[in-house]
Amino acid sequence: MIRFLAKGLWRDPTRSLFPFLTVTTGAMVTVLMQTYLAGISSNLSWSSARFSSGHVKVISRAAAKAGDRASNELALAGVNQLLEGLRRDAPDLAWAPRIRFGGLIDVPDDQGLTKAQAPVAGLGVELIRADAPDRPVLALESAIVRGRAPVAPGEALISEDLARHLNIGPGAKATLIGSTMHGAMATANFTIAGTLRFGVRAMDRGTMVADIRDIQRALEMDDAAGELLGFYPDTLYRRAAAESTADSFNARHARDADEFGPTMVAMSRLPGIVEFLDLTDRVSVGIVAAFTFVMSIVLWNAGLIGTLRRYGEIGVRLAFGEDKGRLYRAMLLESLLIGLVGSVVGTLLALGPAYWLQSRGWDIGYMMQNASLMIQTVIRAQITPATFVIGFLPGLLATGIGTAVSGRGIYNRQTASLMKELEV
Repeated sequence: MIRFLAKGLWRDPTRSLFPFLTVTTGAMVTVLMQTYLAGISSNLSWSSARFSSGHVKVISRAAAKAGDRASNELALAGVNQLLEGLRRDAPDLAWAPRIRFGGLIDVPDDQGLTKAQAPVAGLGVELIRADAPDRPVLALESAIVRGRAPVAPGEALISEDLARHLNIGPGAKATLIGSTMHGAMATANFTIAGTLRFGVRAMDRGTMVADIRDIQRALEMDDAAGELLGFYPDTLYRRAAAESTADSFNARHARDADEFGPTMVAMSRLPGIVEFLDLTDRVSVGIVAAFTFVMSIVLWNAGLIGTLRRYGEIGVRLAFGEDKGRLYRAMLLESLLIGLVGSVVGTLLALGPAYWLQSRGWDIGYMMQNASLMIQTVIRAQITPATFVIGFLPGLLATGIGTAVSGRGIYNRQTASLMKELEV
């Protein structure tokens, strides 16, 4: 029966081509919309991940309990060995050690006396190593306004607004005044290699970025770091995979009772961020649902039009004695076949550009040159398990419902009046 109906649809494109094209287009657009919205959600979360949380974060248990009040006194020790284990056990993530610090930046005059001072919020990252993951994560090259990136120990970057406030530029000398990991006073001299602007006001007001080894020496944090951040190389957050990685890591270190022992937290489990991710997921689902509903109405109308066009054919088949129930079921099966094939083809056609947009991305940085928002300028899609089924919702349901409603007219046709209806 199915083979017979499929041959009929193939040999008579007048009754199958338009519904097929409509279903294919609807499924393709729906899949593209779903992957695009999923990518937008990941791009928004990337803005938080790159500056603060990472896709996953390893910190000490004491720092996790302290939350935002954690200081470098609660930092991780033995980070070199810990990094080796993380890169071995979770190779799909790029791992970067960081130290956050605060203090004063002091600029001397020609006699060595203080010329200007300002509070600074600092970030110690791997800067000098060319293949360091934090260089592309923070996009330092594109954020530099004047000067260059550090290439030698003792060099640092400061925000452009801070540099103008201190009236200094690349090549100037500055002293960082802060506190060590053990609470003592710390001082370290730096050469300003360049100035940068991230595009977020809180960071551009007074930020200093230096190589993590210089900060470790200055703050007496040898082989220690405040946090180890893990990033997926394509910047897309994989919530299930990240949470699974965190659970596996914590299970391996469950027997370590030291309060300074490491614990891993996925970004989706951090306070504040989990609410943001849930909100963006709900908004994305709502938009896709609304779009799917609109496409379903379009495909429903296509099914109604197709049934009306076959009004004469249905009358002839009834006049020859074909059972109404059998005819109704055959029409439903035909519409489901068209919906199935159209949904498969539409999904396959959408996966190509969606995968390109996920792997390569679309850089809209030229449109955001004067923007002050902290958003990712490379738009990416994200293919998820839902991508492979979302196109079948309008494809199968809409065509099936449209045919089911319009086909009910078959039971209202009176056999005795069929010849009069078919008269020309």
